Amino acid sequence: MITTPTRIVVLGGGVGGLAAARQLDRQFARRSDVAVTLVSRDNFFLLSPLLFEACSGVLELRHCAQPIRPCLRYVRFIEATVEYVDVERRVVRVVASEGAIHELPYDHVVIALGAMTNVELIPGSEHARTFKTLADAIMLRNHVIERLERADVETDAQRRRQLLTVVVIGGGLVGVELLGELTAFIHDELRYYPRIRRDELRFQLFEASDRLMPESTPFVARYAEKVLRRRGAEFNVATPVQAIEPGLVRWKGSTIEADTIVLAAGIVPNAVAAAAAVERDRRGRIVTDATMRSVSHPNVWAIGDCAAIPGPDGKLYPALAQHAVREARGVAKNIRAVVGRRAPKPFVYRMLGTMAAFGHTRAAADVRGLELTGFIAWWMRRTYYLFQMPRWDTRVRIALDWTVSLFFRPDLTKVDLAPEREQERRNCPAGGLPSRASAAGSIAIPKRWEPSAANSTAGVGGSRVFDHRMSLPLEGMLSRDK
Repeated sequence: MITTPTRIVVLGGGVGGLAAARQLDRQFARRSDVAVTLVSRDNFFLLSPLLFEACSGVLELRHCAQPIRPCLRYVRFIEATVEYVDVERRVVRVVASEGAIHELPYDHVVIALGAMTNVELIPGSEHARTFKTLADAIMLRNHVIERLERADVETDAQRRRQLLTVVVIGGGLVGVELLGELTAFIHDELRYYPRIRRDELRFQLFEASDRLMPESTPFVARYAEKVLRRRGAEFNVATPVQAIEPGLVRWKGSTIEADTIVLAAGIVPNAVAAAAAVERDRRGRIVTDATMRSVSHPNVWAIGDCAAIPGPDGKLYPALAQHAVREARGVAKNIRAVVGRRAPKPFVYRMLGTMAAFGHTRAAADVRGLELTGFIAWWMRRTYYLFQMPRWDTRVRIALDWTVSLFFRPDLTKVDLAPEREQERRNCPAGGLPSRASAAGSIAIPKRWEPSAANSTAGVGGSRVFDHRMSLPLEGMLSRDK
């Protein structure tokens, strides 16, 4: 008699999702009566606390990510986008490459789809940049470098001021750490721009609550403010932004013009998790009991940013990476207990503390009352996140990047992801504006050039020297001379 194995589906390949899948992989290794599947939109896991250094160039972009497949031995991995969770039929609908639709039946589903930047909170948020993905990091890096390049040749004082202004909206951990890394990076690279003075740079941060980094301890927040003020940053605390416009941030009674506007003002649960037909709170998070099990559907489990998990004191656990990792291990153990017909255990976790880095070797850590700053805190933070990477090959690459960065500053390379044809049609640098000629249409380049009186010049001894570039529009000369 053939029996159907217990089907466990994990949704999301982020910090919590991959940690849960790896724990299940170890717990049910070689068991034919249990089948575990991990579904993720990307085939890699991104350790987001390392994204700041990837943006500044301290860390190679690929090294803050880890391919998922090498991390799993017995768990099946499917690269697909989760479209819908049918909790009544116990089926997950996913869309794979080329639009292929699949339905995955489950006996237990772990929803670890994370969250996304809240773009509904502030009108005009579409005009700001976000900072959640590898693409966000590389595009922000290109954008910032391009602003320095433009400011280097800009003669209009007002436009130059706008180019050299950076605004970060949101004074939580992400916003403050990002501002710290950007200030350090831009100050470092000014040595290549002798026409830009340090006092021309403007860094502004807006936070709606009454203090910076409300999810951290006051000690870490105070140190962050002290470090960033020394670099010229200005803080607008208890100042909610009212609107974002192209190149402009508006708040009560004033505005500021800035070419670089980054939105880090809170998150909302993933749309699929928020649409699941289970009990949710007012923010759209799945309401669970202390065992991380949905209070309305016992076969649905939720962890991470999309879950509302109560602690022993009744307060919800915060949306932090250290909590997601522990929740993942706990939910895997609880599922194993339920499969073995045992009772799941409540999730209890005491926060280790708060760590934050602000560029160079400036960091602060509050580890259960032990307050550290400077190099020691910076080293501790790096060591902690280094060992959050699942595999040693990636850990070694990260350590090598960090070692090199101690002796050499980040470079100014912009990575243009456009193919050759697009680059030639656009005829401008990555992050730049198309030239007038390319904006009007593609430049027709003759297959063969013939000398003529119009495009030749007198050479030595009266000979005629042909210069084929004379037949190109001025804008085209730049691209032809590469």
